[in-house]
Amino acid sequence: MTIKSYRRIFLRMFALLLGALALAPAQAQDILIGQVGSQTSVVTSANSKGMFLGMQSYFDSINAQGGVGGRHIKVINKDDGLNPAKMIELTKEFAADKDVLALGCYLNTGGLTALSKQDVLGQLGIGLVAPLAGDKSIVGAANFFPFRSGYPDEVAALIKEAADTQKKKLVIVYWNVTFGPSMMQLAQEQAKKLNVNVAATIKVDAAATDKFDAVMKETVAAVVKEAPDAVLMLMSSKYVNEFVKQIKESPASNAQIYGMSVTVVADIVKAAGAKNARGVVLAQAVPYPFSATLPAVNEYQKLMKQYAPNEPLSFSSLEGFSAAKIITEALRRAIPKPTREKVLKALSELGEYNLGGLYVNYSPKARLGWGGVDLTIIGENGKLLR
Repeated sequence: MTIKSYRRIFLRMFALLLGALALAPAQAQDILIGQVGSQTSVVTSANSKGMFLGMQSYFDSINAQGGVGGRHIKVINKDDGLNPAKMIELTKEFAADKDVLALGCYLNTGGLTALSKQDVLGQLGIGLVAPLAGDKSIVGAANFFPFRSGYPDEVAALIKEAADTQKKKLVIVYWNVTFGPSMMQLAQEQAKKLNVNVAATIKVDAAATDKFDAVMKETVAAVVKEAPDAVLMLMSSKYVNEFVKQIKESPASNAQIYGMSVTVVADIVKAAGAKNARGVVLAQAVPYPFSATLPAVNEYQKLMKQYAPNEPLSFSSLEGFSAAKIITEALRRAIPKPTREKVLKALSELGEYNLGGLYVNYSPKARLGWGGVDLTIIGENGKLLR
């Protein structure tokens, strides 16, 4: 056979191959879910990474079954550096990508507040599932679909605990920003209903950041003056850490301390020491992830072991897992060709959805998260116990 004949055969085969490729269906693009949360900030990195891992682990299990509508699901994280304006900017970047069909597990209270007040999600027409926020003034905005319980649920559970354990003299310490004032009022109302004696409400001026040391010293002194047998902290971050440290070194060291889910256990232990942190009771707005008493938690533990075997179980990864499960259900209801609009509609009309002993309920009238509260206690060596 001549070289010319080989060439003719090669060209014919190449033409047939091109024709086959032209007739073959286009490869489906991945469905993208956007997350804005800083994985570099020491304040949010643990929660941001945990939520990301929880989401992707569940999506990996769905992808192993062929995905949704033949498309795999992938989480994309963008770091806002805890800058509210940056969160808005990155959200708009996600909205500009047609393959991003929903958002999940945002964290940064300032950024979420800005998104809510400016109705960014409503204007962009995209849904956000399981933002790390318990303030109803935030998650009540358009296109927010909460999973975690709200701050009011946490406060009610902590006041009930004080009543059940027959605390005689409760002092409420609250900061004067974000959820502080409203939760202080709610705590007083709940205490009155349950006959819990509130000896004092002490305001912490969190706006005076340049006077932090003086503010905390005055706060602890005011608490000690009341000689309480219980203290409810309605604040977070370094204010909680410093308060626990100082109160445990004061004459009021035997008072039972209650805190909210925004409290970071490792930070309290680091600031106050494991011995002083021991016994602090914390409300949790997400189910306890370390005991598989619920079908959803059992499934979560199995998938984390399979798809993230070197990562610890955590409240944040369980929250991410739950968000992914909700998003996947909305995607399934939006097939055969899910779009951002169809997914948002599916979320808005989800109704009561059972994640496995955990329920959310989304409708055009209300978007309700889990609603339960687990109470935990810091045990020996800083370990969180139920």
